[in-house]
Amino acid sequence: MNKINWGILGLGNISKIFCESFKSIKNAQLLAVSSNNESKRNFFKKKFLLEDRFVFKDYEDLINCPKLDIIYVALPNTFHYKWVSKIIYNNKHVLVEKPSTSNYSEAKNISKDLLNKQIFFGEAFMYRFHPQIEFLIELIKNNEIGNIISINSKFGHNLLTKKKFFIFNRKKKINSENRLFNKNLGGGCILDLGCYPVSFSLLIASINNVLDEKKIKIYKKEKILGETNVDIDANIELSFDDRIKSHLFSSFKRNLGYSSEIIGENGKIVVNNTWMNKDNFIYLKKKNYKEYNLSTNISSYTRQIEKISQNLINGKFYMPYPGISTNQSFVNMKILDEWLNE
Repeated sequence: MNKINWGILGLGNISKIFCESFKSIKNAQLLAVSSNNESKRNFFKKKFLLEDRFVFKDYEDLINCPKLDIIYVALPNTFHYKWVSKIIYNNKHVLVEKPSTSNYSEAKNISKDLLNKQIFFGEAFMYRFHPQIEFLIELIKNNEIGNIISINSKFGHNLLTKKKFFIFNRKKKINSENRLFNKNLGGGCILDLGCYPVSFSLLIASINNVLDEKKIKIYKKEKILGETNVDIDANIELSFDDRIKSHLFSSFKRNLGYSSEIIGENGKIVVNNTWMNKDNFIYLKKKNYKEYNLSTNISSYTRQIEKISQNLINGKFYMPYPGISTNQSFVNMKILDEWLNE
């Protein structure tokens, strides 16, 4: 096997970005898609030149397609568990969009489903495949800032108001059917955005060998509910092995930005844009100040697909580093679940 065949289950906005990421990849190809929406099926078929026989109305038909090696699940959060479980039952590899499930109970059930199976399961935190993350890991491993004391990480957009007449803001009309604001579809800023800073803090803790699930403590957690009864602003304070403290923020209410800060005994590292392929600068602040430009034209989605596919070709059924490991994925969900249920 020298090329991995991918299928995509669910054709929302993220699926379009994901599909476009196959263009320059030699070890993988987009083969099939599935959606219950006819116009979306037709759009993807034409845009990505898919054969009719690989464009499915029924999700089950895509899962049962013998030509597929791995399926990317891009449905709303509340449907992840159902379809990931079906894919694993059918002995196919699976990459699921973040967050992996809607709650920790579902994550534990997936863990049981994976027992004694040679199945790849991964959660699609694409930001971990950006070159700046590998560079950040090297800075920490090289002891550039000494022992890490704390982590601050943010992800937030103001989705509730828009500017009108210069300085005056006007409240936007919220569509309760939009998955971001629909409780039944796993909406809210914690699951949609908060999962990123939590996963980032797990990565940093793992570099310092203090990522023991039993030694993670939550000191403080807060959330504000919006008009559709989903969380629109939230923060949480954690500690890892009583050695590293982590303060994490997510919001649909405030433009918090995308930055992360790692503070050590001898200085700090600031990641300007932790999550996106844009303005990727890392600042090392010690006695001297250094700035590193890690921007790249290669999509993090492309790198993610390419590295996962190469692992599968090599018979390695685990997420390539520094992608999130299966265990970290489930710990991530456990923290998110506790954050949601204060």
